[in-house]
Amino acid sequence: MIKNTLFTNKPVTIGPESGYDNYIMAIESSCDETACAIVKNGREVIANVVASQIKTHAKFGGVIPEIAAREHMDSINIVIDEAFRQAKENAGLNPSDITAFAGTVGPGLVGCLLVGLNAAKTLALTYDKPFIGVNHLNAHLCGNYLDTDLKPPFMALLVSGGHTQIIDVKSYSEQRIIGETIDDAVGEAYDKVARLIGLPYPGGPKLDKLAQEGNPKAYRLPEGKVEGLNFSFSGLKTAVLRLVKELKSNTDMEFPTADVCASFQECVSSTLLKKVKKALENSGYNQVVIAGGVAANSEIRRKIFNLENEGYKVFAPPMKYCTDNAAMVASCAYFNTNTFDDINVEVFSRVK
Repeated sequence: MIKNTLFTNKPVTIGPESGYDNYIMAIESSCDETACAIVKNGREVIANVVASQIKTHAKFGGVIPEIAAREHMDSINIVIDEAFRQAKENAGLNPSDITAFAGTVGPGLVGCLLVGLNAAKTLALTYDKPFIGVNHLNAHLCGNYLDTDLKPPFMALLVSGGHTQIIDVKSYSEQRIIGETIDDAVGEAYDKVARLIGLPYPGGPKLDKLAQEGNPKAYRLPEGKVEGLNFSFSGLKTAVLRLVKELKSNTDMEFPTADVCASFQECVSSTLLKKVKKALENSGYNQVVIAGGVAANSEIRRKIFNLENEGYKVFAPPMKYCTDNAAMVASCAYFNTNTFDDINVEVFSRVK
């Protein structure tokens, strides 16, 4: 619960214990999506707008920070206006009905973060409402609260372009990282392998699609040998590099793209599943969630959801809430997983 008197004459209480409906407007701009959303009580999405930059960055084979920041500046007012329009149309809400404004403070690309965060701060000052700063990674976890009745405790697998973590979520505000990658994140490994194979940006989704056409047992690739619940994917990436060079040196055969993709994906998804199962067994929890952009991967989702056959309850956000969006940021602000009351809070690029 947040009690904020920074802008308003009367204390404003935000969260499940507030006793009234909370409407949080949030802005997300940590990488290459400019997003704005309004969420009621952390779960019901009233408005949701995302402006993607995928086509802009595809020609460069990846996100260019300076270009991404300029794209955010071009799009930010458009997505905010559209979110207000949807809120009026869907729920009869006016800007003055917003309980608080939220913005992502990090981790992410600094120039991109500044665009969204300053917009959220400006809205809070303009409408004399509380401002809440949100951690991007916590927000991904909260994507699982949208349109569900999920409540802690649960075990979470966060898989994204920059992070791979197993998180013990004890309550809405108490969570602890109990396992993480010691080198490459899952999304990073996908992107690097996609480039090795020659797939265009964004490579991860294309690799996933091709893997569904291949044989996951065609090539045996090494799982990272890391004790406990931590991960390592750099060795797997190197093994794929060697495999690709070997296969391409054989000019008598067509390069087996689908089989390589399937074998890589099988190794990654099996590694994630083993660590998650171990974490669940250690915790005694009967709930597990997956979150982050890579949670949209078909094989990772399939393997984690197969845990339902072992008696676990499994949650994953709909595809539109797996990748970066502002609805998850608004939910996070409501449930107070990581908040700031100071309008002068600064952005950060990496996890502190």
